[in-house]
Amino acid sequence: MLNKTDKGRAEVQPGARTLGQRERAVLLMTDGQRPTGELHQLFGGLGRAIVAQLLAQGYITEVRTTAGAAPPERKVSADSFSGPRSLASARMFLFDLSERMFAPRDPQLALRHRDALREAKDVDTMLAVSRRMLLDIERMAGTERADAISERLAKLLPESALV
Repeated sequence: MLNKTDKGRAEVQPGARTLGQRERAVLLMTDGQRPTGELHQLFGGLGRAIVAQLLAQGYITEVRTTAGAAPPERKVSADSFSGPRSLASARMFLFDLSERMFAPRDPQLALRHRDALREAKDVDTMLAVSRRMLLDIERMAGTERADAISERLAKLLPESALV
C-alpha cells in the first residue's frame, strides 16, 4: 500500500501545483487503502511509471502493514460525496458549474461550454471539455479555485475514466 508523504499532502492543497494532471490524479488516489496494483493500472498502465516517479520524488511512500492489522483509518474530507461515481454525475456537475461560474460573467463562454458538453458523447471528449473549463476557471477565479473544482470532479468521475 502507498500513502502520501507531507510533501504529497502539500501538493494536493489548493494553490500548490508542481505536478502534471496525471501525477496529481494518482497522488489524489493514493490514500493508504487502495492497492498499489490498482494505481499501476491507471491511465492504461502508465500508472506504474507515475507511481515510481512519485515515490522517487518523495510525494508518496510505501506503507507496510503487519498481517492482520487493520488498515489505517481513512480521512474523510468535509466535502464528501456519497452519490454514484458516474459520467452522468460528472456531466451534471459540469453543466451546473457552467451556469454558476460562467453565465453571470461571460454568457458566450457559458454557452460554448454547455454546447461542448452536449456534444461530448464519450469519456475522452467530456474530459477534454472539463479540462478547457478548468483552464477558464483558473483564468477567471485563480488556481486555488480550479484545483478545488478539479478535486471535486475527480470524486464524481468513475474510476474507469482515469484509465
